[in-house]
Amino acid sequence: MKVLVTDPLSPEGIQYLKEQAQLTTLYETKLSPEELLKQVGDADALIVRSKTQVTRSVIEAAERLRVVGRAGAGVDNIDLDAATRRGVLVMNTPGGNSISVAEHTLALLLALARKIPAADASLRKGKWDKSSFQGMELQGKTLGILGLGKIGSVLAQRAASFEMRVVAYDPFVSEKYAADLGVELLPLDEVFKRSDFLSLHLPLNEKTQNLVNKTTLSKMKPGGFLLNTSRGGLICEDDLADALEQGRMAGAALDVFQNEPEIHPRLLNSPKVVLTPHIAGSTVEAQQKVGYDIAVQVADYLQREIITNAVNFPSVSPKELPHILPYVQLGEKLGSFLSQITRIRVTEIGIRYYGELTEFNYKPVSNYILKAILRPILSEEINAVNARNYAKERGILVVETVSSRERSYSNLISIQLRSPDKTEWIEGAILRQGNLRLVSIDGIPVEAQLGHSILFIRNEDTPGVIGHVGTILGNERINIASFVLGRDGERPYAIGVVNTDSDIPAPVLEKIRNVPGMQFAQIIHL
Repeated sequence: MKVLVTDPLSPEGIQYLKEQAQLTTLYETKLSPEELLKQVGDADALIVRSKTQVTRSVIEAAERLRVVGRAGAGVDNIDLDAATRRGVLVMNTPGGNSISVAEHTLALLLALARKIPAADASLRKGKWDKSSFQGMELQGKTLGILGLGKIGSVLAQRAASFEMRVVAYDPFVSEKYAADLGVELLPLDEVFKRSDFLSLHLPLNEKTQNLVNKTTLSKMKPGGFLLNTSRGGLICEDDLADALEQGRMAGAALDVFQNEPEIHPRLLNSPKVVLTPHIAGSTVEAQQKVGYDIAVQVADYLQREIITNAVNFPSVSPKELPHILPYVQLGEKLGSFLSQITRIRVTEIGIRYYGELTEFNYKPVSNYILKAILRPILSEEINAVNARNYAKERGILVVETVSSRERSYSNLISIQLRSPDKTEWIEGAILRQGNLRLVSIDGIPVEAQLGHSILFIRNEDTPGVIGHVGTILGNERINIASFVLGRDGERPYAIGVVNTDSDIPAPVLEKIRNVPGMQFAQIIHL
């Protein structure tokens, strides 16, 4: 399998990839866009940092591509929609450079507060101008943080040692988490209003694009400072330049920009702005860690399908993986079984989990179930990465629930396909020693093996039908491994699940379908 690395990666990461016997690593960091399109054509994996632009064209040119690995946190140089649609997994290393970025942010904050860059430049010109560079203490000042993720949290901890008050906006963290950091959670507008220094640590998306603009900047304290070591697109740079030139803001420190490597000329020429060339995460320690980590993640996925830090797929930690895998296998078999026997126009897929899986991350299991259900229905290439997107595009509602209700089987997956007027239903369980079992169809109990080749029948609940089926299979010398029947007395039909040692040919299936009282017969391949 070919791994193409197109941006500088730590020697530790490259060495790890080269040690993997199943992988062939190509390390090319100076490819032109045209050369990239050629090289990526037969690549199974692509590893990048922030320089390489993984566009829709790149993804479409990569016929074998399974995974894109980003050595770092931000993935705005990767077309996630295109990757997901093609079923390409996108991974990053979100925590690898957290300390480096937080420390760089703090360095920029100190540079602004004490006017260090300007003082340095003045002194180098032969001036001894102490009066022009009077600074301010951080003690007692308010630091506002937008985004209390890993980097924002580390910054908050560092700021506490300077005895700063820290307030933050993040709708995805709890009050307790913030309180444990010594941070006060506030609404977005309130953070703008109360901050002496405002630091950005948000992802770039539709909601955050140009979040810092004329309107939000006008809410800041006069003489406030802005810091951005996150993503350039968070700031409307024209509006920031206006605020600085009009004296409404005292300064800004920027490590990221809207159109890198181009810098907005008004910001570049402003004496109130401290600029660095996107180096917040560029420390020896951080680059060693993210380079090695992404190499391990990509190799694990290619060789063992272990998914870590995926941004377009639910990740599974190494600790969870042994618990999750049997359910992935069960869910995929159940979904495939149900898809092969359904005859309804599906508008909703319901998945319910019982037992120990409710304590783990069941989202990956659902993705594999959806893949198994949709693959026979849709003409597109469906895998576990893009299955949810395709369901959404076609208006198929996916409902996932967990239940603590006691059932006959403790570790159970229940799947329903629903149309406006009908529901089809299957359930399976994991028994002792990881034994996978089908346990009910349409609510009718039937405990059967989930073998490779299965005959599923639905017939009138009258004598003779099963005997006819057995006779046909016997006459064709098809050995029956197990024959399990089910009925519940409320329905006018019974069901049968027949595991056979060999495949049942189409002419034999047709004979079974012609048995008197037979309503439905289908060969299931799992």
